Amino acid sequence: MNIAGLLKNGTIDFPHRLAAVVFTAGCNYDCSFCHNRELLTATDFMDNEEVMAFLKKRAGLLDGIVLSGGEPTLQKDIAAFAGQLKELGYDVKLDTNGSNPAVVKTLLERNLLDYIAMDYKAPFARYPEICGGLADAAPVRETLDILFGSDVEWELRTTVIPQLTIRDLHTMAREVDTLPAYALQLYRPVGVEKLRIYSPRELEAFAKELSGSQPNTFSRC
Repeated sequence: MNIAGLLKNGTIDFPHRLAAVVFTAGCNYDCSFCHNRELLTATDFMDNEEVMAFLKKRAGLLDGIVLSGGEPTLQKDIAAFAGQLKELGYDVKLDTNGSNPAVVKTLLERNLLDYIAMDYKAPFARYPEICGGLADAAPVRETLDILFGSDVEWELRTTVIPQLTIRDLHTMAREVDTLPAYALQLYRPVGVEKLRIYSPRELEAFAKELSGSQPNTFSRC
């Protein structure tokens, strides 16, 4: 695993669990609004054995581990790493952009995940524009189908960037089936923004407006 960072404990990254977050390097998207852009080209990695030694010491004190990034499904040894975490008694959450359905399917088939948070970046037709020219929404749709057929807890989440309008959000709410949880997340500016940023109050209003087509929509600010 190319581990570029470790948050030793937190209460907001894994619902209802005290968890550490393992940040992996690299991503196959190029989202201009990403808060972890330094992970795209990171080359200074943590020693896996040292990370695992720390997590072994915290077993029983922490409830779970979040595999985040970057895009963690790009890591060739993610299944082996998740297996080690399960052996230590941890619940495991995956943060993913949904671009690698085969990896998500494998992790689920091996019972290595307890929660999945998948990014829903934009209306599917706008993925190349929002996530970079090579981004393809088809694998994201496939991952979504896998999630609907799974029995783990999961959610979709959209960071409401300035480039998204309420019309976009309505399109997004309608182009997927009813979700178990749909989080609208506050965008926090990266550098100097030329576009107006949505406020927490606006996100709450958006969530209420979308509840007609996605009843489990909520704002996460």
